[in-house]
Amino acid sequence: MKKIITAILRAAGILVLVVFLTLGSFLWFGNYHPGAVESANVSCSESAAPLESGQSVKILTWNVQTMSSKNYVFWSDLPNNDGPDEQPSKEDITATFEETVRVIQDENPDIIFIQEIADGEERTYSEDQMTRLAGMLPEYPCYTSVFDWKSVYVPHPRIHGSTGWKVAILSKYKISEAERIQLSTANKSFLENQFKIQPAILKAIMPTSDGGQFAALTLHLDLYVPGTDAKDVQLAEIDKVLSDLDAAGIPWALGGDFNLLPYDDAAYQRLAPEQQKYYNPESELKLLTDRYQIVPTMEEVTGADFAKWLTRWPNDPSIEGPDRTLDYFLLSDALEIGEHYVRMEDTLHISDHLPVIIQFQIP
Repeated sequence: MKKIITAILRAAGILVLVVFLTLGSFLWFGNYHPGAVESANVSCSESAAPLESGQSVKILTWNVQTMSSKNYVFWSDLPNNDGPDEQPSKEDITATFEETVRVIQDENPDIIFIQEIADGEERTYSEDQMTRLAGMLPEYPCYTSVFDWKSVYVPHPRIHGSTGWKVAILSKYKISEAERIQLSTANKSFLENQFKIQPAILKAIMPTSDGGQFAALTLHLDLYVPGTDAKDVQLAEIDKVLSDLDAAGIPWALGGDFNLLPYDDAAYQRLAPEQQKYYNPESELKLLTDRYQIVPTMEEVTGADFAKWLTRWPNDPSIEGPDRTLDYFLLSDALEIGEHYVRMEDTLHISDHLPVIIQFQIP
């Protein structure tokens, strides 16, 4: 009898060990654990020309909301995470691609910054949306993209499947190299840390005809986590990347979805109380606006015409139109800011973010 009990205990111990190892393997290998800095793959035609020194450059930045259209109220679109919808139709995704490409081709920017484009995500039919978009825009022979959220399975009751979001840069001009720079995140529980979004800077280096370089950078920051200093840390890390480029004498432009309001109490107060929880009343963005040129400028987003510079319209039926500015460009002092605007009139029903466009002259 003693031998039987010993055998049973040994078998139970082995079973527990197997379960533990299996769970541990899933948590590690089934989720995204990027390094601090990683090289990013670049697809670029050998015939792509370098930027010309002194040329005017136009950039468009746009969070495309995984091409999921504005025809839904997804579960995460409401403050209590109780929106009715979980998945867009294939037809709506295709229509959103077509509309996105229409706007891009009409604007005809030299460089495109894209956030929240899906790859391997179950809710968007596991498609590599970056490859599809690049195929629809052959005039942009160079592109690079990196993940900022990826998991083979998220055990959330409204997800229960794989996730995969990327940030991307497309260019008419040569990209010689690119890298992914990880940003810090708020520390949560052990399990939550395995599945959380991993915001990063995607930096693409573009040679110029005189032997110099230009750096194009994009990002998509995660949401504010009350009670933490994660945003302050992230912005300090962004500042370090930008100041290093300045020290190296490389002009640069950074654009994307910062998920940060302007440093303006009125911008915070205009939001409904249930929407204010997503933001710090004293926006951390001030760290960067004190150091760098920003578009829209703080004068524009806080002035009488602030509504022209709103860049987000959440898929919340209680919100009747764009109500906040979250998308910006930061530019090195070597660049002279030219025409810039939010394209609003024909883009309100494409994504929950609006495209921001800027022109400048590189040295």
